[in-house]
This record gives sequence, structure tokens and C-alpha cells, in this order.
Amino acid sequence: MLAGYSFRPRRWPLALAAVACAAGIVLGSWQARRAEEKRALGAELDQALEAAPIEISTTPVENKNLLLKRVAARGEFVAERTLFLDNKIRRGRVGYEVITPLKLARSSLHVLVNRGWIEAPRSRDVLPEVRTPAGETRVEGLALGRLPHALQLKEDLQSRVRQNVDLGAFAADTGLALQPIVIEQRSDSGDGLLREWPRPDAGIERHESYALQWYSLAALAVILAAVLSFRRIG
Repeated sequence: MLAGYSFRPRRWPLALAAVACAAGIVLGSWQARRAEEKRALGAELDQALEAAPIEISTTPVENKNLLLKRVAARGEFVAERTLFLDNKIRRGRVGYEVITPLKLARSSLHVLVNRGWIEAPRSRDVLPEVRTPAGETRVEGLALGRLPHALQLKEDLQSRVRQNVDLGAFAADTGLALQPIVIEQRSDSGDGLLREWPRPDAGIERHESYALQWYSLAALAVILAAVLSFRRIG
């Protein structure tokens, strides 16, 4: 005990410190869990990409059996149905992700393929020219449940440039029968598109940094509560 001081905590400062400490621990733990979840997803991705590809069936599949698996499909691209996902950044440049349905060989089914990124022309009124392989081709990549989703107010479904592409809406709009997955293409098709895909474990360091900050806040709340609880005698 400090000479001339007594430990007499006040109710309200102690309560506020307890709330701040609890909040810091809860939020720090949440950020730590997010880091671990992303680390697990990154490990799952690496494992999937090292495995042999699963051939996409020419009959309807369940996406839960293929999600985050390396897959392959053979068929012909339907170039006239190509869409462009807008506002995609690569290496500090703005461009589009190119989405084209692939008609599966010996089947009436199609699968959407996110083929890669292309830089936007100077004029946004002009679409970039994309080379699409003619004839039957083989595509390998990662199976996803949907395309990247961005916030939007209203979408022009007649435009080839979109903020979002929903599988169900695309199937209804085009009349194409789709497999319930999207292939994030990893194989080279000689089309010049950039295939540097964001990893699910990106940002782990940021979550760990936030967790440390929240835990530090919790510790600071305890220290301040203890210091302020000492009052001079007399």
C-alpha cells in the first residue's frame, strides 16, 4: 500500500472500467477469431489448389460438394454473353473482371467463368476488347458459390457492365441453364487476362493488429481503474 493513500474504488469509475475491459476483451477475441478463420481459409485454398481438379459434371451438381475445390470444365465459351464486373482494382489500376458462360461439352448446361481482369480503357464509354478462345477449350480453376458482391443502388440488367452478377438472375435473363457454381479461372487461355485473385487470408495482420489494440484497451482500463482507486488519506 502506498504511504498516505488508501485503496477506495469509486462505484461508477469501477463500473466504467469493467465495461471498457469487457468490451476490449470481446472485440479483441472477435478480431483474433477472424484472423484464425482467414488463416484456415488460406490453408484450405492452398490444399485445394494442390489437389487434382474435379471434372464438372454434365448433369446438375450441388455446389456444397465443390465449393473451394479445384475444378475443371470442358466446353465452348459463349462470347456474346460476356459481362464485365466494374471497378476491380489490380496493381493500382481500375478495370473489369470478365465473366463468360462456358457451355459444357455434350450437355445443355453452362457454368459461369470469372476469366480474369482487364484494364479499363481511358473512356468508360468503350469496353475493352477481350480475346475469347474459339471452339472447345478446357478451363481449370477454383469453384465458388457466387461472384464478388458490391453495394449498389440500382443495376441496369441490359448493360454488359455490372456491379454484381447473380447466378439466378443471369440464368433468368439469358435463358441459359447454369451449374450452381462459378469457376474462378486459374489456367491460361492465351487471352491476356490477368489472374491475380484476392486470397481469403488477406488482411490477417490487420485483424491481429486490431486484436492487440483492443486487448491493450482492456488492460489500460484495468490499470486506470486501479490507479484512480487510490485516494489520499485525510
